[in-house]
Amino acid sequence: TVSVIGAGLAGAEAAWILAKQGFCVRLHEMKPQKFSPAHSNADFAELVCSNSFKSNEIASAAGLLKAEMRLLGSLVLEAAETAKVSAGGALAVDRKAFSREITRQIRRNPNIEIISGEVTEFPDKNAVIATGPLTSDKFAESIKKAVSNAGGGSPLHFYDAAAPIVTLESVDLNTAFFGNRYGKDGADYLNCPMNEQEYDKFYNALVDAQCAPLHDFDLKVYEGCMPVEILAKRGRDSIRYGCMKPVGFTDPRTGKRPYALVQLRPENDKQTLFNIVGFQTNLKFGEQERVFRLIPGLESAEFMRYGVMHRNTFLDSPRVLDSSFMLKGSDNIYFAGQITGTEGYAESAAGGIIAGLSLARKMKELPPFELPETTITGALSRYISDKSVTNFQPLGANMGLLPPVCARAGGVRPKNKRERYAALAERALHDLKTTLRFQEKD
Repeated sequence: TVSVIGAGLAGAEAAWILAKQGFCVRLHEMKPQKFSPAHSNADFAELVCSNSFKSNEIASAAGLLKAEMRLLGSLVLEAAETAKVSAGGALAVDRKAFSREITRQIRRNPNIEIISGEVTEFPDKNAVIATGPLTSDKFAESIKKAVSNAGGGSPLHFYDAAAPIVTLESVDLNTAFFGNRYGKDGADYLNCPMNEQEYDKFYNALVDAQCAPLHDFDLKVYEGCMPVEILAKRGRDSIRYGCMKPVGFTDPRTGKRPYALVQLRPENDKQTLFNIVGFQTNLKFGEQERVFRLIPGLESAEFMRYGVMHRNTFLDSPRVLDSSFMLKGSDNIYFAGQITGTEGYAESAAGGIIAGLSLARKMKELPPFELPETTITGALSRYISDKSVTNFQPLGANMGLLPPVCARAGGVRPKNKRERYAALAERALHDLKTTLRFQEKD
């Protein structure tokens, strides 16, 4: 019998992998008895921020990571396919349908016993801790003591933010239009173009708007989920070159490229709900309505969810975890998910797969589960355990983590970025398949 604490993305993957390996899994989840400040759905693997798992393109870090996860038997990506909504080249899902499918699969697995209620005591052996970035206060204290005993620092804290969601029927489609950047892959996104005067009015209102107070911890904001109002204060064009970049679009009303542009992505398959892409925020709810209704097309926007900001927790992983995600000096205690510093939905789920497989092999007295450094999953596991990383911050999948591709015999190293990424992806999948064939023999 093994324990998995937390039924988020990483916990669901770890429990699923361990059950498939023949272990009796006790999956602990504090919902529905207790909810974190950001959760509201009683089902497992609830998506709190975006509803997108990012690009499906193999020649991208996000797409390559998902391809590797599929080879590793990912439950999360299997469920995502059943709940996907149109999002161009990205894999986006209906949140509720996705969580419902994960929950259905977990509950019907005979090797998984679900135990509801908050865990407060640190396990003594044979467990995967996947309580996520919103670990409950009591259990966070238990973790803090345990990792301190492992010779590392204490957990760190930072703030994460989510974007608002509006109804399609409240958007003015005389101004907003459907389309993807450069006209690729259909017309899944809803786009709100701005001229320079409209942008200036919106920008000034945004940087002057009131934020909600934050308590308990000093404000440490992760760069990958920066509130739009904080990013805007870095300079007038900071968001125009970020979440509001207009490149690849033509405003149907003018026939010209807009000065700035806001994109909205479908939240569900019926496309009745849309989230404002890149607009994670900590503005007061009333301020969100006032400021975001200055966006052309959203003058009468009906908000189904306001943007929120919440405290997140992650470990100083290079000091306390090894590359298999095991707590150093422990009796088979593994961590997985965002609490380890793997930033992103797919990255968190991948950590659950690695931790689950690592624990399974350890308990079967097989050689350690080691992924090639040429894979994204392998590179992420090395990043979270790299002692040379002194100022540890959460990190998502990126091609910069991979060693460069050498020139083939008699050939030259690809110089074009797309060709280079394609070569990196080809090598990664080849190396992973080879590794899995060897490990299957075990």
